[in-house]
Amino acid sequence: MDQIRKQVRVFILDNFLDGAPPEQLDDTASLERSHIVDSARMMELIMFLEEAFSFEVDNEDAVPENFDTVNNIVGYVSRKVG
Repeated sequence: MDQIRKQVRVFILDNFLDGAPPEQLDDTASLERSHIVDSARMMELIMFLEEAFSFEVDNEDAVPENFDTVNNIVGYVSRKVG
């Protein structure tokens, strides 16, 4: 789970926050309400997760409960990859 968290955080920091320091990304903050992701960036994030962790995100799984915070993403990916 720590490795998943690290990969997700690095991706978001590098791609959506222009390489901001890690302390600028709160694992419990809403990525949408913090204006870190929009619909296009969410697709980019989902594509990264599918490639990095070798699974497919089903349309019904693409909901805020799975993708709105780093913690939600880590939990979702952990469930998908076992």
